[in-house]
Amino acid sequence: MKVLVLGAGVVGTAAAYYLAKDGHEVTVIERHPMAARGTSYSNAGLVSPGDATAWASPSALKTFLRGIFNHDLGIKVRLRLDPYFFAWSMRFLRQCTQERLRANSRVKLRLALYARECINALSADTGVGYDERKRGILYFFRSQQSLDTGTDNYRFLAELGLPIEIVGRDRLVELEPGLAGARDKIADGVYSPIDQTGDSRQFTERLSAYCTEKLGVEFLFGTTVQGLDIEGDRVRAVMTSAGPVAGDAIVISLGPESGLLGRRYGVDLPVYPVKGYTATIPLEDESKGPTMGGADEDQLIAYSRLGNRIRLASTAEFTGFDRTFRPRDFAAMFRTGKDLFPGAFDESKAELWAGLRPMMPSSVPVIGRARYRNLYLDTGHGHLGWTISCGSGKLLADIVAGRKPEIDTQGLLYGTAR
Repeated sequence: MKVLVLGAGVVGTAAAYYLAKDGHEVTVIERHPMAARGTSYSNAGLVSPGDATAWASPSALKTFLRGIFNHDLGIKVRLRLDPYFFAWSMRFLRQCTQERLRANSRVKLRLALYARECINALSADTGVGYDERKRGILYFFRSQQSLDTGTDNYRFLAELGLPIEIVGRDRLVELEPGLAGARDKIADGVYSPIDQTGDSRQFTERLSAYCTEKLGVEFLFGTTVQGLDIEGDRVRAVMTSAGPVAGDAIVISLGPESGLLGRRYGVDLPVYPVKGYTATIPLEDESKGPTMGGADEDQLIAYSRLGNRIRLASTAEFTGFDRTFRPRDFAAMFRTGKDLFPGAFDESKAELWAGLRPMMPSSVPVIGRARYRNLYLDTGHGHLGWTISCGSGKLLADIVAGRKPEIDTQGLLYGTAR
């Protein structure tokens, strides 16, 4: 079967790998000149089942509303005349209950744990490396109040099967010597030993090359998806800037643009872009940098160690499809980074970047067949795209093949999520 995958980010490329492994003739259509030049170019670098708590929650509701008026918060909401954002916001707010928080987090963790197994197996099978570190991730808090509130979510994930350790300051610094200079500023934290880190751009670039050389996948780079040619209950072809491309099955993995395409053809796909910022900086003194990934839960700053580089990431900004940034957008990120790891890096050498997360109101991605007999979705991964990309790709391949998936699909398939 000829399968067309729309998008060569980490999600689309992983899907292409699993589909090609099943023997399908796979073509990936991507508007950028290379793989991983959109959302997957840069992120926090965390492959983190420990971060599976859904964004939509009672506390997020308060922060979301505060973010309309206070743009110094980690969540920033810039009001604009955008009916799509208004509709998305109403659906997001309906998810901000304790019941929905637990239900959505349960689904995300199930997929994240499966995806961790998938990416490790894929890397072992293909030899694709990506500056990975399998040392766990630390999630820490600066006050007792935030610790008491924050650990509730981690304890819930632990009840569902996530191994965690509640750690005091001494144990935290034992696990991460790089935080010794900030020891007195941290109240305690949570250690997720099975979490890991790595460079999603390296992974996607190398996996796309493997798919081309070993599996015969064709990548049509520099080719923009313009629409779908629909006939009855099937998609006949994808209309592109290079002309129509026919296929037996089509997979939408266009990240934040997925919803724009889907709704043109009656697919209810409320994906909205949420901007995030990253800085990637060479370490001046590697002994002063982190040895594993982590997140400052009070400052809403995540970081990872990628080879001899440190990656800092922050902010959830609702500003439409604007990908622009200014140096001052990174000021709080650098302050926190230098506070945690003094002397480790020179911010003037940073590569600055901003990208858009494809966020569903529930924070849960949508996978599977949608509306037309041969149209499939693998999108809406939000802040966990790097974490769950391989799991969703393998799940999608099972669905396309008509096989029974290896995990429970409740809450993941299009039409079953709330």
